[in-house]
Amino acid sequence: QVQLVESGGGSVQAGGSLSLSCAASGRFFSTYTMGWYRQAPGKEREFVAASRWGGRTTECADSVKGRFTVSRDNAKKMVYLQMNSLKPEDTGVYYCAGGPTGRTTRYLASYEYWGKGTQVTVSS
Repeated sequence: QVQLVESGGGSVQAGGSLSLSCAASGRFFSTYTMGWYRQAPGKEREFVAASRWGGRTTECADSVKGRFTVSRDNAKKMVYLQMNSLKPEDTGVYYCAGGPTGRTTRYLASYEYWGKGTQVTVSS
């Protein structure tokens, strides 16, 4: 079983930056598919970014492409999400998620392990 803990959330003004971290523990493998999702109040949880095959493959949702970057440090069992040029619509609870190696990144069911989330608030 894998445990995931997010950190780094906070409040920033539009145009600012935040860096989120996800610490993994337990039976964690470096090749696990690792994703970032977010959920705004009253809305569905949506895909943000993901890293596969130890970070050799990364992708971002169109809404954050060019602004967010996902990376990982396998030796430290850490996954990161660097968020730049933040917009008010980026506000929400950000979740770190993990799934078995090779799982498709953009489907919620691909992930078996979830962190409790960290709040990101972007003000105008």
